[in-house]
Amino acid sequence: MKLSIVTTLYRSASSIEEFYRRVMKAAEAITDEIELVIVNDGSPDNSLDIVLALHQADPRIVVVDLARNFGHHKAMMTGLGQARGNLVFLIDSDLEEPPELLSRFHDRLNEGDCDVVYGVQEMRKGSSLERMTGTMFYSVVDALSDHRLPRNLVTVRLMTRDYVRALVRHRDREFHISNLWQQSGYRQVALPVEKLSLSPTTYSLARRVHMAVKYITTTSTKLLYIVFYGGVALCGLSAVAVLYLVGRYLLNGIGIDGWTSLIVSVWFFGGLTMLTLGILGIYMANILAETQRRPYTVVRRLHRAGVDDAAGVLTVLPRRKRSDGGPLQ
Repeated sequence: MKLSIVTTLYRSASSIEEFYRRVMKAAEAITDEIELVIVNDGSPDNSLDIVLALHQADPRIVVVDLARNFGHHKAMMTGLGQARGNLVFLIDSDLEEPPELLSRFHDRLNEGDCDVVYGVQEMRKGSSLERMTGTMFYSVVDALSDHRLPRNLVTVRLMTRDYVRALVRHRDREFHISNLWQQSGYRQVALPVEKLSLSPTTYSLARRVHMAVKYITTTSTKLLYIVFYGGVALCGLSAVAVLYLVGRYLLNGIGIDGWTSLIVSVWFFGGLTMLTLGILGIYMANILAETQRRPYTVVRRLHRAGVDDAAGVLTVLPRRKRSDGGPLQ
């Protein structure tokens, strides 16, 4: 297989047929050996029925039907695990990233100095609130995470087989896929792209906050060090305050007057304790998720030409090795 195209479905009924036509036309200009891997991430509309009809008409389409909605990033990783191509093109099916970018990305990859070509927005799309929260997300991540993220990343990217093989070897249960893109290494080159605003975003403010917390607590140890050094600093200040108050009482006979300072101190340190326990609790929850070793997606049915698998594939089971050292697909 020369080229694999990987995308996901979630409320994609209005765009998937046009996406199929446009992306296959762009791919056919490059090679005749094509597969289109479509992962249904528990879409509540009739997206699955549409792609199954396309699969019946075009055997190059592979449909991966997940047992439920597992989330965009996990669905993408599942699709990448099913891809067989020497080159793998990852893109969303909502047409906000033009499928015709494939030819431009392919030309850049053919220059031979990189293993991955990925897209970054020249200007963030969306409302002022979306742009502001996006800027805040990257600022918080840069300040607290161990790994900086390129600004304004989009999903679309063209990758070599070796890079994809390294990417899907990650076994994280809780992850932000942009972090895994960077952690997998290899030579990566950014290309500016324009992302359209064709549909309302499914990433609400609450979800963006949750993603920022999840990203930081699954990729960063810096926050734990901040908590530790903050605790040391507060202990030092408390010790100085105690020495001062005791010395003032012994030398001048002036005791601690008023209860306001006491109440303020209790509320301050009580809140600080709850904050610290909350941070540690999130880390412990992530550790629990990783040690349970549950699959991050379950495939209900795989529709591939010559294959109709309804066994419920667990997509993150350890892979056997081929004789050449690579994982079996």
